[in-house]
Amino acid sequence: MMKDSKGKLYLIPTRLGDNPPLEVLPLSIKKVIERLNIYIVENEKTARRFIKRISPNKSQASLSFYLLNKYTDPADLTSFLNDCDQGKSVGIISEAGCPGIADPGADVVKLAHEKNIQVVPLVGPSSIVLALMSSGMNGQNFAFNGYLPIDKSERKAELKRLERLSFEKNQSQIFIETPYRNNQILEDICKSLHPDTRICVATDITLPTEFIKTKRVSDWKKNTVDLHKRPTIFIVQKD
Repeated sequence: MMKDSKGKLYLIPTRLGDNPPLEVLPLSIKKVIERLNIYIVENEKTARRFIKRISPNKSQASLSFYLLNKYTDPADLTSFLNDCDQGKSVGIISEAGCPGIADPGADVVKLAHEKNIQVVPLVGPSSIVLALMSSGMNGQNFAFNGYLPIDKSERKAELKRLERLSFEKNQSQIFIETPYRNNQILEDICKSLHPDTRICVATDITLPTEFIKTKRVSDWKKNTVDLHKRPTIFIVQKD
């Protein structure tokens, strides 16, 4: 059988904050980064800084980058994998956490499957999974809902819908918010949901300032926390 001459697409997780990389990332990531020179990233500057922290002796001049963010033309995505077609492996690096999870990297991974390019996920921190692990809520049945609506009335309606779903399906409902709106979303949770509904707030996961608490709405009303501009995962479950 003829050996596949295509390169591979490596999914490379990053830190969730500015802590030493190898405190939260396995050695396998360092080994892959030392081999690869071609990357698909959201921001070249932060990607270069991350690579330098992982592999200080790697030549920065040898690196090439494709930018994948909200400004990327979807028609350009296929060209990001031309190197794989030519036998060179490529890495996707997320801005934080795992590529493809609440991350635009999923679009490139979809194309890789269509082009019969091997996708290799590497182990690393996912704030969504770590929050669920530590929440005490249902890890057998859960849903990630991304961002809630910005409009206040729509957001409160969505919170009530997620609360209802969590009860009807015995399903943990996970969502995130833009960090500068975190305090407002916790306030909306306390005003909108049933006093006995459990809420997990997981903030600054893996960082020295990590804060993870699961309390009922009635208890959050008495004891709040300042979440302003701190990356946070929220989980709702009504028993």
